[in-house]
Amino acid sequence: MTRRITWTLLVLTSVLLVLAVVPLAVSMTVGERVAFRDSQRAATRAVAAAAEEHLSDRKPATAMHQELAAAARSGDCAAVYDASGRLVASTPCTAAQGQEAQELVEEVVSGHEPELLENEGRLLTAEPAGEIRGPSGVVVLARSAAPLNARIATLWGWSAAIGAVGLAASVMLSLRLARWVSRPLSRLDVSAQRLGEGALDERAEVGGGPPEVRRLAATFNTMAARLETLVHGHRAVLADVSHQLRTPLAALRLRLDVMAAGAEGDISAELASAQEEIVRLSRLVDGLLAVARAEQATPRPVAVRVDEAVAERVAAWSPVAEERGVRLIASEGTALSVALGAGHLEQVLDNLIANAVEAVAEGGSVTLDHRAAGGLARLRVRDDGPGMSAGAKAVAFRRFGNPEARGTGLGLAIVHRLITANGGTARLEDTPGGGLTVVLELPLWPQG
Repeated sequence: MTRRITWTLLVLTSVLLVLAVVPLAVSMTVGERVAFRDSQRAATRAVAAAAEEHLSDRKPATAMHQELAAAARSGDCAAVYDASGRLVASTPCTAAQGQEAQELVEEVVSGHEPELLENEGRLLTAEPAGEIRGPSGVVVLARSAAPLNARIATLWGWSAAIGAVGLAASVMLSLRLARWVSRPLSRLDVSAQRLGEGALDERAEVGGGPPEVRRLAATFNTMAARLETLVHGHRAVLADVSHQLRTPLAALRLRLDVMAAGAEGDISAELASAQEEIVRLSRLVDGLLAVARAEQATPRPVAVRVDEAVAERVAAWSPVAEERGVRLIASEGTALSVALGAGHLEQVLDNLIANAVEAVAEGGSVTLDHRAAGGLARLRVRDDGPGMSAGAKAVAFRRFGNPEARGTGLGLAIVHRLITANGGTARLEDTPGGGLTVVLELPLWPQG
């Protein structure tokens, strides 16, 4: 944002400076040229007036020579011609003589207004001595254009300096403005990231920046405080539920075990059935607590090696799979690191492997493979069991959503919550030839 604001203001200021300074400099340049030309014509007319007294009135040439001397002292070159174009008098320099001067004399004698000519860095002007229609002579004055060019160069130099100073001031002001706006937003962004990573006590600074940004920071702090209260309340409820439910269930199971030890016949069978229901209820409570914890997960991502986690969980579940007559296979894949909360991938794999091993009949197989795909890590758990119907797949990630589930129906819900909390996706597909495939797409860990 700082760079965007700076460049925007810089471009805008540059355009304004160009639109303001360049036309002003052009206008002043034209004024300098006009003033220089008028000054040169005035000097030429002064010599022409003195030359007219000598050429038409036959007065002594003293005044004419005085004007020529004054022009020479000013650095000008002047020459006086009679009506036939013959040179009458001139300054020591000969810049006012030559082919260009003769052309100007011919134009003036013929009654035309001559144009300003430039020759070897000098500007030549011509004025009639006497009447324009019948002049008694012509005065040609040549003046160096170096002073004019120097003044114009100085004028453009000052204009460029003013533009550069204005541009530098604009850069400084735009940087200060951009930082004034972007710094509070950057701090707010950092606070939002920390809050998303689980730092519920994180708060943004409200002291700096525009009023809108300060209001946004205050709103963020209010939201963070309410979120902290809500999450802490849910965690307290979970702790209470965990304690209040598990303790009586454990006590009830212990009593049933004591009663079953001395029971016989139908009573023993009924107590065994009750014990199974207690075990099932305990698993259900544990599953609900696991789902609730997954829903409240605010993980701080760490680098997790997918290949190592898969190999570890396959090794841990292989004895269970062998006992059921199921082949548990981990296909070789590249070494990939994903960004997940600590322990989340292992928990996800435990739920998926447990579901697959339970669903596959004896002699079946469960295969795990992974690979990089489009900036993500794709992990698949495939089995050749009975699979799922389209309706069951549509609701499988909900709590108790799968009516065909053999267990509590919470395993896929836990998987979905943990994966989505870490910025990944989970979906179900049919395995070619029959069975179910769970496809997980996980964010790769950024390489340093």
